[in-house]
Amino acid sequence: MEGQLQWIGLVRHGESAGNVAREQAESGGLDEIDIHERDADVALTELGEDQARAVGRWLAGAPRPDIVIASTYRRASDTARLALDESGVERELVLDERIRDRELGQLDLLTSRGAASKYPDEQARKRRLGKFYYRPPGGESWADVVLRVRFLLDELHRRHPGGRALLFAHEMTVFALRYILEGVPERDLLDHAAETPVPNASVTAWEADGPRYRLALAQHIDHLHREGAEPTVDDEPGSRIA
Repeated sequence: MEGQLQWIGLVRHGESAGNVAREQAESGGLDEIDIHERDADVALTELGEDQARAVGRWLAGAPRPDIVIASTYRRASDTARLALDESGVERELVLDERIRDRELGQLDLLTSRGAASKYPDEQARKRRLGKFYYRPPGGESWADVVLRVRFLLDELHRRHPGGRALLFAHEMTVFALRYILEGVPERDLLDHAAETPVPNASVTAWEADGPRYRLALAQHIDHLHREGAEPTVDDEPGSRIA
């Protein structure tokens, strides 16, 4: 179909220090996640860097993207830079805040236990509104993320009709794209998100199929096994509490 991208791929960032801190806090029964820098500045772990290079070796053997875009958050942009350097693909890396991670407002850095303890009324409000439309105080709903991702896609369709776009972003971005590209209904999307892990440095991709897209790769991690980069399935900080 004219006027749309032919292929859209998304690489979730490699394992970050925030992923590790979140897992430690949740498993330790703590109220808060021990991250001192702001979310946008959280770095990759050494394993996360290895995972990013493994993505680069996958990219070296894949059809070349016409445009490469990364979230402005460091864990995603560093994954993209390491992958591009490893791949030898000569493409300018474009940073775009529209595919940054979801902002959690007052629930930022809280574990499931911490959110329930400090903001019990918010948990009740989330149950009433549903996870897709619930917006934490000072934060974003899933619908808010979908809206900004949709704006970026509309722009890419206009500028690169028939092209291939590769994004480096976050766990939430995968589900936003499924909602937009495949038309997955809200309830099915939330069920899928609850049941489907999105490993660090995994590749999810869609191919144009008429006016919509079909899922061509789902959380693909063969490149990690092949390159000896241990796969990790860590949630984003706060992703399960809001």
